[in-house]
Amino acid sequence: MSSSTTAEIQPRYRQLFTELENRFKTTSLGNDKWYILAISTLAASPDPERADQLYLHLTQQADYATSTARQALIRRLREALVKSVPIVGVCKPIEAILAISEVERDEDKDFTFTREGWQCDKANHERGTGWLQKLYARNTTGTLDLFSAHKDFSWISKEITYGLFLSDRQVLDDLDTQLVVLPGIMSQNLPKETHWHIRGTRRIGVTREEVQVIWDCVQLVAQFFDVKLHKVPTVEAVEYDV
Repeated sequence: MSSSTTAEIQPRYRQLFTELENRFKTTSLGNDKWYILAISTLAASPDPERADQLYLHLTQQADYATSTARQALIRRLREALVKSVPIVGVCKPIEAILAISEVERDEDKDFTFTREGWQCDKANHERGTGWLQKLYARNTTGTLDLFSAHKDFSWISKEITYGLFLSDRQVLDDLDTQLVVLPGIMSQNLPKETHWHIRGTRRIGVTREEVQVIWDCVQLVAQFFDVKLHKVPTVEAVEYDV
């Protein structure tokens, strides 16, 4: 098995991650946010196994010089991949976490389990509905009404996507969560939902200029993988709806 002491980072990935980090430094979003976008775009990409490159890049930085720091890091990366499941499907996040697992040192393994004992109960419904309404606000009812003839999808949105996955705050905060969801959706060139989540990211207090940096970073990763995102709206085009 490889270890993070011997596995090497490909220079092109190091360059990509450094560029993402530098772009986030022009914002006030925080220095632990860029890699959430990175892992979510990798999970949505044609090559999710390269999540190992991100992990190696991060664990060679001074902030993650201790085993305790690396365990805290993997909790954040893992939760981002868990939250990616309803966005990109289960298979790519599995490939990503297994790739990371292959380069983790044994002493850095983290055995915490966030969803143990989860129930699809009233508390879950209220958490999910609360987060849904925070993002959608006046558009909540109208959006859910789109599924009036397809009620399984509104149920999945409320109880599973938002209840089980996106409203869980044990590891990632509101901004972290949107840095999973918006980049994951946008990476798939999905126009309607990209609009909804540019709008939702603005509604949780991220400035227009900072959302533009997020948008640009997603495009940067897409270009890295030769993926064309030609159907997604611009930040400017969504601003009227915020």
